[in-house]
Amino acid sequence: MLQIFRRYLLMLIVRPLARLMFGLDVIGAENLPKDGPAIIAANHNSHVDTVVLLCLFPSRLLPKLRPVAAADHFDKGGFGSWFSRNIIGIIPIKRSGAERGEDVLAGAKEALARGEILVIFPEGSRGAPEEMTKFKGGVARLAESAPEAPIVPVYLQGAGRSLPKDAKLLVPFNTTAVVGKALYWRGDYRALVDELRAKIEALKAEAPPLRWK
Repeated sequence: MLQIFRRYLLMLIVRPLARLMFGLDVIGAENLPKDGPAIIAANHNSHVDTVVLLCLFPSRLLPKLRPVAAADHFDKGGFGSWFSRNIIGIIPIKRSGAERGEDVLAGAKEALARGEILVIFPEGSRGAPEEMTKFKGGVARLAESAPEAPIVPVYLQGAGRSLPKDAKLLVPFNTTAVVGKALYWRGDYRALVDELRAKIEALKAEAPPLRWK
C-alpha cells in the first residue's frame, strides 16, 4: 500500500510541480536504463537534484528508484526521516560514525542485488552552482558489487541556482538533464571514477543554453 501511495504521490503531485517549477528539459533520454540493476550518477549542486532525477523515469520504474543520501542529513528521525525513506525512497549512508569493519554501502549493494536503480552523487555533497568537486570512490565500490549494472552519467544544469547549498528559499529556474551513454565496471577503481567524471564534464560541455533564467 505504501509503495502505491509513493508512486502516485510522486507521479501526480511531485512530478507536475517539479516540471512547473524547473521546466525539466531532457537530452539523451534514450540512454536512461529501462530496468535495474543500474546506477545513475550525477553532479550535485542542490537538494532538488534528487527530485529532478526521479522525474526523468516513467512511473512504472518509480518503485525501483532508490536515491542514496547522507544519513546525518536525511535520516535524523521524525517525519522528515519517514518521508525521505518511504516517499523519496532513500537508502541512508553514514558519512561518519561507522563502526570498525562496517560496510556503509551494504544497503545500496543489496538494492542493486534486488534489481533496483540507484541514484547517486559521486561528489558526496553539494558544490557551488554549476561547479563539480572531487568524486569519491563509493561509486566504484558499488559498481564492483554489481559489474553487470550500467553506470549512467547525468549532468544537471540549472538546479544549483534553484536551491543552492545553504539557501532557504526555492527559486524557479529552468533545469536541463543531459544523459550520457553508460559505462561499466572494468576492474579498476580509480580508472572508473576518472572516466565517470570525464563523461560528466563532457556532458556539461554539450549542455545547451537554458531556455529561461
